[in-house]
Amino acid sequence: MPRVWDVPVHDSTRVRDARVAAELAAGLAGLDGKRTAAAALVATELATNLLKHGRGGQLLIENVAPAAGAVPGGMSVVQIAAIDHGPGMADVPAALRDGFSTASSLGAGLGACRRVADDFELHSVPGRGTVALARIGPARAGGTADMSVPAAATVRAGGVNVPFAGAEYSGDAWAWVRDGRRTTLMLADGLGHGREAAVASSAAVETLHRSGHLPPAEMLRQLDTALRSTRGAALAVAQLDADTGRLHFSGVGNIGARLRTGDGWRPLLSRPGIVGAHRPHTLPEQQVPWGADCLLVLHTDGLPSRWIPSSDARLPSFDPAVIAAVTVREASSSARPVRDDTAVAVLAPTRPDRTP
Repeated sequence: MPRVWDVPVHDSTRVRDARVAAELAAGLAGLDGKRTAAAALVATELATNLLKHGRGGQLLIENVAPAAGAVPGGMSVVQIAAIDHGPGMADVPAALRDGFSTASSLGAGLGACRRVADDFELHSVPGRGTVALARIGPARAGGTADMSVPAAATVRAGGVNVPFAGAEYSGDAWAWVRDGRRTTLMLADGLGHGREAAVASSAAVETLHRSGHLPPAEMLRQLDTALRSTRGAALAVAQLDADTGRLHFSGVGNIGARLRTGDGWRPLLSRPGIVGAHRPHTLPEQQVPWGADCLLVLHTDGLPSRWIPSSDARLPSFDPAVIAAVTVREASSSARPVRDDTAVAVLAPTRPDRTP
């Protein structure tokens, strides 16, 4: 059952908490000493940056599958997302230069994070806030994880998970699998929150990894059987067939799904019910065209149902996990905190600059 560390960073005492959480996550991911130290440095720098430039914020640390490609032996990577509602950055390239306004921090600021992480991206809007995201995987011969995108990959996936009230476990879970030219993204919301809800969503993730060859409706039937011994969950499954250029979607329960095509958004609808308890007798699949301008956002009901997508035209070009973190930031604030476990998962086309 995966851990999620939600570290609120509003004073200097929490910087150590961020470092310790990164070290614990690295241990669960099986990272060696050098890569664990890299994860700790990134967490420390991002937490320090939240205090110095973001007026405080939160650090989300979890073990995830990489956004594209694979790591040796199917191991997970440590993902660290820093989210704030601060003043934002007018000059992101300058902020990524070593030594930029990060005196007294552990390393050389955001530039150091970008060097030691396998993936690193920064999204910032003046007056709205900043999201910084890093992933650190196991070492290979060259010293870092192999995060290259397979030649056949046409999409990438990513997400973030926020446990309710800083709980140890989130009852939400997202996962994705590739099977040939099919890519499947799943989001699960175990009933309630906490450990028992996490048991249900974790069972869904395990089943997904055995069912990547199935179409979404049939996959949901398999998931329904697997979740019978749990509380059950709301579930949505989206599968892209790269050969046909069609996205297939099927959902049960209160999972939100929005598809962006060009400049417009449309909802994809789920059926009422609970997978593992009260699954509908029929599970129709929606099929919609998928193109290079598409973006799919799945979210659990911890996010307000009427959240407004970011108007930043640059956003689709970012890492899917960055898009997910920006979605969480845009839909919540200190005055409007999330109401439940909250997970957001994103499916996006592979960027032209992501070459094998």
